[in-house]
Amino acid sequence: MTTTATENPHRPSSYAPKQGDAPGLPIDPIAEAHRQWIAHGWVASADGMAAITSLMRAQQLVLARVEAVLRPFGITFARYEVLMLIYFSRRGSLPMRTIGSRLQVHQTSVTNAVDRLEAAGLVQRTAHPTDRRTTLIELTAAGRGLAERATEALNDRVFEHPGLTADAVTDLVGTLATLRHAAGDF
Repeated sequence: MTTTATENPHRPSSYAPKQGDAPGLPIDPIAEAHRQWIAHGWVASADGMAAITSLMRAQQLVLARVEAVLRPFGITFARYEVLMLIYFSRRGSLPMRTIGSRLQVHQTSVTNAVDRLEAAGLVQRTAHPTDRRTTLIELTAAGRGLAERATEALNDRVFEHPGLTADAVTDLVGTLATLRHAAGDF
């Protein structure tokens, strides 16, 4: 079945701008951008633009929810990810470079997050037992406790209530996995 950007059967019927539906905006700006893309003759890329822009906006919205939950714990989502990566490790510690590669972030970002977590007493640096060039990062008791409390709050306020039906969540995870795989993420 061949469709054009204006008759895409996968687009929800609510895709068109509706006056007053959004709490902060009178119209959906991405739907308006989509309309403009088509009006300017970029029909072939209109759906892709809307998908990518929607994904980026959804990331901003979700991150804002997550950060609001984590704020009372004094950590950001980036620092939470570091805590949980170490929390799930078999030995309770990980080399700095492993943290960076698993989180797919630059080493400078890892160093910054670890510095702040260490200053808060949530992690500590220790020497590797066999490799003097490697620094291990391990959770302190306070870090383990905070990771557990923060996870409980995220589960309760975000992860168990993502704003989508269970089927939509399953579909979204599959779609995003396809996108991530195509981009070489795994």
